[in-house]
Amino acid sequence: MKFFAPCPRGLEPALASELTDIGALTIRPTDGGVAFAGDHRLLYRANLESRIASRILLHVGEGPYQSEEDIYRRALSLPWAEWFERKRTIRIAVAAIRAPLKSLDFVTLRIKDAVCDAFRAATGSRPDVDTRFPDVRIHAFIERQKVSFYLDTSGEPLFKRGWRTGAVDAPLRENLAAGILRLTGWTPASALVDPMCGGGTFVLEAATIALGIAPGANRGFGFERLALYDARLWRDVRSAVEAERKNSEALAIYASDQDQKALRATTEALRRAGLENVVHLHRHDVLQIAAPAASGILIANPPYGVRIGESQALADFYPKLGNVFKQRFAGWRCFIFSADARLPKLIGLKASRRTPLFNGALECRLYEFAMVAGSMRDRPLSNRQAS
Repeated sequence: MKFFAPCPRGLEPALASELTDIGALTIRPTDGGVAFAGDHRLLYRANLESRIASRILLHVGEGPYQSEEDIYRRALSLPWAEWFERKRTIRIAVAAIRAPLKSLDFVTLRIKDAVCDAFRAATGSRPDVDTRFPDVRIHAFIERQKVSFYLDTSGEPLFKRGWRTGAVDAPLRENLAAGILRLTGWTPASALVDPMCGGGTFVLEAATIALGIAPGANRGFGFERLALYDARLWRDVRSAVEAERKNSEALAIYASDQDQKALRATTEALRRAGLENVVHLHRHDVLQIAAPAASGILIANPPYGVRIGESQALADFYPKLGNVFKQRFAGWRCFIFSADARLPKLIGLKASRRTPLFNGALECRLYEFAMVAGSMRDRPLSNRQAS
């Protein structure tokens, strides 16, 4: 079977590497995701184990087109009734790039008509549409001269791990955080610090990685409502992954924030994941933290707006953060994920690497600052802050 896994832009190579580890074949990164091939077991493993993919889409057909009616006929020719039952509700999602079409809404309607007409021809009745909580999601991707059709085997997006309550809006989706952790090169053998943890996305992802907890272990999937679903094989896959899970223990993962509401949300998410005693969680101002080990990885996603302040307050904050890195994290590799183009200049540090990434439609950078031990000649931090 052929699949496509969309992911946050900039993480395509990381996702390709992850899918290789899972056992995917014929891997081909493209803009916005990775195409690959595999069998039913791989389909289940990719949904259960991928930390970076947004969805796992099963390719079911494609072909050239010149008009909306060509797309309708392409969709009508596919054996939808063989892939899911008529009682399943459906939703159609359409994306396009450089497509010479007047209205994607009209194309979406015509694809829905085609699926329903195909069901009527095969079974005498049609499935209902549910745009909010459908049983089956059908995706169409339209290029300049070709349309491709997919069945969504994931259901809810894969970044929805199943342990976040939504009490605090997380600025990062879980799959973006997992991809950033992979880009930093962090491993469970190293200490990890998130001094502005917000909803705790980085440390939640790190803890599950360290303990071998599959990101999909606490949720269901769309393939369970498709005709290809093999319950016995799915149980085997889940059991094999569960057998790799390590016993929960305190890890060298440290999170802090000065916002009590954010800390409560992180605590609740850790509890729902069974990890409340795994992460060291404290209430601290980022400018008052100290390194918990001689070396490790620090990762921060500085918040904006009401939690830090307006433009001038941020301009004042970045140099102080740079001083914290220099004075207290010598020997560490510090990473900042930000959309603020002023950060590299204001923080007063030379970035050893800048990786373009996208948080949704927002273009960002992952900045790496290698804090070499023993090379700092700045005045003591307390004096600099006092001045």
